[in-house]
Amino acid sequence: KEYFPGLIGGSADLAPSTKTHLVYEPAFGHENYAGRNLHFGVREHAMGAITNGLVLTGFRAYSGTFLVFADYMKPAIRMAALMNLPSIFIFTHDSIGVGEDGPTHQAIEQLAMLRAIPNLVVLRPADGQESAQAWQIAMERTTGPTALVFTRQNTAALPKISEDAVSKGAYVLSDCENADRLIIATGSEVGIAMEAVALLNEKGKATRVVSMPSWELFRQQPQSYRDAVLPPGITQRLAVEAASSLGWHEFVGEHGKILSMTTFGASAPAERVFAEFGFSAKEIVRRLT
Repeated sequence: KEYFPGLIGGSADLAPSTKTHLVYEPAFGHENYAGRNLHFGVREHAMGAITNGLVLTGFRAYSGTFLVFADYMKPAIRMAALMNLPSIFIFTHDSIGVGEDGPTHQAIEQLAMLRAIPNLVVLRPADGQESAQAWQIAMERTTGPTALVFTRQNTAALPKISEDAVSKGAYVLSDCENADRLIIATGSEVGIAMEAVALLNEKGKATRVVSMPSWELFRQQPQSYRDAVLPPGITQRLAVEAASSLGWHEFVGEHGKILSMTTFGASAPAERVFAEFGFSAKEIVRRLT
């Protein structure tokens, strides 16, 4: 309340799973109109529309659900972008890492859909540092909505990054002298990329790792910065993201490769699903050698 007096939001019956409940705050209802936790019920489209309405009245509103259910919210997200509303849409359980819930709950094409919406900034952070910076970006944005996309599974902590790394959209996370190939990854796949780069460097394959939490923010950077992160001279590139490959050719170029999802997922523990679909350090090494 002290720092964000207008912050209000909730989830479509998934607050415990999406971690969207404001701890120590009461629920909004007829007994307490000062409550800041909203129980929207299982109606994602209405939830998004209500979020936009709250933003129009001056609140800093957010709403959350699983990424696969972004399809139900799409018209409201689109209107927020069209109306330049700084609504915050939180999406968790963002990939095949959902595991045993199976392909009905494993997002594949939703990231591509969100990235296709004009004026929507999509952020898929890789660890706690990137998540904190992503939240700051969302809270400070005033000209359009933000989609915060989080994984369900735990992720490894990355090496310390600069305070403005995420605001650039992409940055060099790991580098070595005379790198002649690079890996671009987002979200939970950044950790896998870091495992792979250690193996590649051991083999004498000088490799750079780029974390790219936001395509939209990266596109806004000067060409000089973009070329510094993705040098035009390095054409041996691999993008790694457990989702549709749509759009990735912009960043990997004509000669680059993409490790992505080309089918729906499967029901199994997350570690096994990732391994079965090739999201492993071993597979990254194979594709870059």
